[in-house]
Amino acid sequence: MSNNVRNEIKSYIAKSGMTLKDIVNEYNKTHTPTTTQNISNKLSRGTLKYQEALDIADIIGCKIVWEKK
Repeated sequence: MSNNVRNEIKSYIAKSGMTLKDIVNEYNKTHTPTTTQNISNKLSRGTLKYQEALDIADIIGCKIVWEKK
């Protein structure tokens, strides 16, 4: 995951009015518990799983759409 993807995800989180901590609190309600630091590290290292990205998008009220160029 490039810094561009990391920054894009963080930007969408910020635009939603939520913090990463808010995201993790919601995520933990329906998934195996994780920590804010764990998600932050995954974003920084580029190791966030696609399913985790889909889950984050769902929490902030977005969906990931694939469009043909």
